[in-house]
Amino acid sequence: MITITTTEALADFCTRAASHPYVTVDTEFLRERTYYSKLCLVQMAVPGDAPEDAVLIDPLVDGLSLEPMYELFRDESVVKVFHAARQDLEIFFVEADVFPTPLFDTQVAAMVCGFGDQVGYETLVRKICKAPLDKSSRFTDWSRRPLTDAQKTYAIGDVTHLRVIYETLAQELENSGRARWVQEELQVLTNPSTYIIEPGEAYKRLKTRTNSGRFLAIARELARFREGYAQGRNVPRNRVMKDDALMELASTKPGNMQDLGRSRLLLREARRGEIAEGILAAVAAGLETNPEDMPKPVVTGREKLQVNPALADLLRVLLKARCEQEKVAQKLIASAADLDALAAGKRDVPALTGWRAEVFGNDAVRLCEGKLALAAKGQNVRVIEV
Repeated sequence: MITITTTEALADFCTRAASHPYVTVDTEFLRERTYYSKLCLVQMAVPGDAPEDAVLIDPLVDGLSLEPMYELFRDESVVKVFHAARQDLEIFFVEADVFPTPLFDTQVAAMVCGFGDQVGYETLVRKICKAPLDKSSRFTDWSRRPLTDAQKTYAIGDVTHLRVIYETLAQELENSGRARWVQEELQVLTNPSTYIIEPGEAYKRLKTRTNSGRFLAIARELARFREGYAQGRNVPRNRVMKDDALMELASTKPGNMQDLGRSRLLLREARRGEIAEGILAAVAAGLETNPEDMPKPVVTGREKLQVNPALADLLRVLLKARCEQEKVAQKLIASAADLDALAAGKRDVPALTGWRAEVFGNDAVRLCEGKLALAAKGQNVRVIEV
């Protein structure tokens, strides 16, 4: 098993990889103690059975530059194949401002090809490669050196089996004419906005149960401070303060260090120093927010959308029927919230755009407008023109 530890060796492999139609890629990383993922290992493989066709790349070695790999990622003549690529792509975007192009994600492709919702790599190895996969090393500490033989075997398996999976799914997509569907889905993965969290928008990730504009204004400022602090010092946001502590502070509105010390949920480290000062400043900023500048409550839930429940149920039946007919994962087309929005008269849901509209969205709108009906015949559901 080859482990690359020099820039020269990496450049040699990437030059050879550039002569192949595709390269499979995976990473191992840690994120428990940092805001941004710490890249610990990169695995890559090209078509072939020779030992040099699959390699491990150790980014923790002093003096090793990953630029040859990033240059390969920019080479549009070579498809870069990942499974569940989002976290891998975030690492490369943060580290080098680069996205692998063109991209192929076997998890997305498998959902389009009828393997179910968010199918795991192990499942695809078992179903397509007809091989077992030892996952015992999955949660080991990938930053420790030297790596064990078990870790190396596990890591290399994530790109060697991926070659067979990619070739199988790519052929199936070509036969079915659905390659365009996958490419539409992958556009969000190569959009920088997917990975950039603006501190001022961080509050939108919070789950609140209040419509109070003042509470939301304080929560927004606390979330802004937490996100900026965590990003600037590369620490997990929960190490600054957890969500439940943030909600408590937005409710109690501490005005000084003594008030802050009465918090039940705030971490001890956050009751003093820079974090404590940042919290008090954020609360003060929230209290000073003008009413017109306060966040508006996010309206969610079936009852708030004035959903027609019978129509929503019909849409669920139509979605299930269409997905069974097309052999595509339901979750890829529409969520329960999307169906409720449609039943409430909304028309700005993803299910009404691109290939989703062809498979489901167009008929869903016609069903809502009374132009289609559903009928059962045996175990099948038929769509009838009205």
